[in-house]
Amino acid sequence: MDLQAVGASATIALLCAVLFACAAKGWHFVTRVIAGHPSFADSIMCESAQRFRDHLQELSRRQSVYFGAGTMFVIVYAAASMFQVPELFAGFPRWQLYAVFATLLAALALAGFRLVQILIDWRRVRYLHDANLAVGHQLQRLAGERGRVYHDVPTTAGVVDHVLAGPGGLYAVTVLARRHFRPGTVSLDEHNLTWSNAKEPVSLVEVTAGAQRLGRDLREVAAHPIRVRSVIAVPGWEVSEQLGHHHLLVNERTLPMLRGWRSREDFLLDEDVDAVHAALSARCARGQRRALKKD
Repeated sequence: MDLQAVGASATIALLCAVLFACAAKGWHFVTRVIAGHPSFADSIMCESAQRFRDHLQELSRRQSVYFGAGTMFVIVYAAASMFQVPELFAGFPRWQLYAVFATLLAALALAGFRLVQILIDWRRVRYLHDANLAVGHQLQRLAGERGRVYHDVPTTAGVVDHVLAGPGGLYAVTVLARRHFRPGTVSLDEHNLTWSNAKEPVSLVEVTAGAQRLGRDLREVAAHPIRVRSVIAVPGWEVSEQLGHHHLLVNERTLPMLRGWRSREDFLLDEDVDAVHAALSARCARGQRRALKKD
């Protein structure tokens, strides 16, 4: 097949693929608008790993658009090549044909790069989703009779992955997930976390800020200081060393250790427990989360 025929077939196929992608994205937008505000949003709480699940759904929609557009490109290119449409660029100088080829290759390379990037992001978010889900389900077992577990709790200093609240105190649980291909260990000092497969330690400034901010927010509810214990969960890793008393380092299997990490000042009165539950329930409702996103 000559240069004109290949260029014409690829151009037609690319235009059809672009039109398909635009139509698919438009349909996704229309479905989101039609779905509108979820029913009973003020009564539905965020589930474990909710924000990662929402992100996965968005990435899956993007994958479907790129895969569908790629399939459309292959089908149209094959059909155009079969029916031979070289007259689309008939009479064009050779340098213009090369320019068209360069543009087509750049567009295909960009689309391929974006697809690979989306697949990498999907794999990363899927791992974070599973890690948060594992920790959230284990925390449900520790809630006790009057205890409750809240997920994706928003604060002005960021989102706290999980909060365990009950008469025994409040625990802000932050999940730090990292892949490893061999058994790995984690060590913790006062303000840094060190992974065995990483050279640089991870600062815990944001983790500390989130727990402290949550304590200040709940202080306004209870009208007196409430201590929030900071727990760091590293699913799939083994804890090798832990120094300091600012954080408790656990994995998904050793989460029950937080039951023993408390003092007399951590216990809450019944009216404080009720006030904390009411405040966290309002903050973690899906309707409230949607309002925060719009702001």
